[in-house]
Amino acid sequence: MKINNRLKAISNYIEDNSNIIDVGCDHSLLGIYLCLNRNNIKVIASDINKNPLIQAKANIEKYNLYDKIEVKLGNGIDTIDEKTDTIVISGMGGKTIIDILNDKRKIKNINKIVLSPNNDINLVRKHLIKMKYYISNEELIKEKGIVYTILEFKKGKKRYNKLEILYGPILIKNKEQLFLELIENEKKRLKEIHKMIPKNQIIKRYKLKREIKLINKI
Repeated sequence: MKINNRLKAISNYIEDNSNIIDVGCDHSLLGIYLCLNRNNIKVIASDINKNPLIQAKANIEKYNLYDKIEVKLGNGIDTIDEKTDTIVISGMGGKTIIDILNDKRKIKNINKIVLSPNNDINLVRKHLIKMKYYISNEELIKEKGIVYTILEFKKGKKRYNKLEILYGPILIKNKEQLFLELIENEKKRLKEIHKMIPKNQIIKRYKLKREIKLINKI
């Protein structure tokens, strides 16, 4: 079974013997791929919409995986159960992901969270750190000209500075080519914005200049 680069990268963070909830599972392609390529995997394929789950059920039936994948209609992690130890969410906005993961009671038994937000990645990092998870890994994946960030969080505490929350402690440390290209583009973007801000908007110009100074440390 073939899946796209983004889902394939996410799958690399899922270990054998995991009990997963795939929130916004779409057609359950990730869940099926994991069950076919990992040992002793259990999956809750959850989605808020009925139509994707109809196709998900058809796909699960095709691979005869009804004993390993349970399809549930529900909002966010409302469909989670007490055995679940791993949450996967990809393809959603960062603020939506934050809303989903905002209930400490529902994630109290979760040891690992794997996320791939479409935006507001720094806000996602900040929120998960606040929820007492640390960034155990992160990487960038390019798919059809679009660069996606994949974040892995594990339960525990670590301190991060502002630069690390904005751009990722592991991405900064590894300094891979794709990351460096993104940083250079971001520097150019921030400088262009700074030029366009009227000189009488002193505070706005100062804040942006401070952010430029920060990104220049990478």
